[in-house]
Amino acid sequence: MATPIIEFKHVEKYYGTYHALRDINLTIDSGQVVSIIGPSGSGKSTLIRTINGLEPINSGKLIVNGFDLADKKTDLNKIRKDVGMVFQHFNLYDNHTVLENITLAPKIVLKRPDKENKERAMDLLKRVGLENRANMYPAQLSGGQKQRVAIARSLAMDPKVILFDEPTSALDPEMIQDVLDVMRYVADQGITMVVVTHEMGFAREVGDRLIFFDQGQVLEDEKPEEFFDHPQSERARQFLSKVITEKLGG
Repeated sequence: MATPIIEFKHVEKYYGTYHALRDINLTIDSGQVVSIIGPSGSGKSTLIRTINGLEPINSGKLIVNGFDLADKKTDLNKIRKDVGMVFQHFNLYDNHTVLENITLAPKIVLKRPDKENKERAMDLLKRVGLENRANMYPAQLSGGQKQRVAIARSLAMDPKVILFDEPTSALDPEMIQDVLDVMRYVADQGITMVVVTHEMGFAREVGDRLIFFDQGQVLEDEKPEEFFDHPQSERARQFLSKVITEKLGG
């Protein structure tokens, strides 16, 4: 039986008078890989940033791993311990080596012993194909390498959920595939993933669900093949035709 790990119940989010999220009702089960697509400015990034409390909600309920984010007594650090996030622009510590970037949080938050921490970090670097970069600094890495380090850093915390906020949009095209391959590896580990992405191939092939978002609302929530083959809304059909045209260079 599926176990919900993220539940949105009538969630609303405003920035001043701007209505960013409108009556969001979503349940994401443990182990699901959910891709969120939609036009720029539709609220996709706002949606996932509410899941670990980076953006507070204005009303409704948001339950993450048993914690109610609308409750002021909720300790957001406890949530973030189990909910990792991979950002568009990596957010690595420039003054720390690759290895230090990965071992820092587990040492401080999880109190993981140094020997075990280093072994775990090196294993993860091997998984993402960067074990020979352990003693380099972020400035010495390409964008794709930085993003793979950022994913390894998230995995080092043994999270129940990883949020990805457009993880490939800042990368050169030839670097994207390496990052997507690592994300496929994460999906195979059974970790719950919520991925805001422009990569339609990933959304179609890897995700269990696809959510189409526009103007702060969930317009469609389908299995990926259903969405791509039979979009229900006119807005989704317009979006897909534009995306396909751009991919073909039109």
